[in-house]
Amino acid sequence: MTQSSGMMMGSKLNLNYLTKNKTGLGSKYRWTGKMVGFKMDFTVEVTKWIEGKEKVWETIGPTKLIIYSWYRMNLIVKALADGTEAKLSITYKKPEGVFNKILCFLFANWYCRWCLRQMLGDAKRTVEHTDKTNPIIA
Repeated sequence: MTQSSGMMMGSKLNLNYLTKNKTGLGSKYRWTGKMVGFKMDFTVEVTKWIEGKEKVWETIGPTKLIIYSWYRMNLIVKALADGTEAKLSITYKKPEGVFNKILCFLFANWYCRWCLRQMLGDAKRTVEHTDKTNPIIA
């Protein structure tokens, strides 16, 4: 979301870390910006963290989102003999207001699938790049 994309309608969001720790339990960050003229402003906190295995993060406090009013994401990573399995899910609440409810009805599931694919694709590229630049010697 920090880079302009078609799904963001050419927009991008700014990311500000609110805690010293950028990762781990209790880390918080705030996303701000606009998407197709709508103001976006929400804070996210990591509510569960098991190093290298699981991360859960969700919006906290007041939110200005378009398609949902709150969300929680869960990432579970499991080492396999021939690689790594990653499971990523999102839970969300529908927004208030007729216009936002219509947008949610039309786009929420599609947008969630797109977000999950993007995040898993980014993670895969990062792991593949890391493996090439810092190979693990077994």
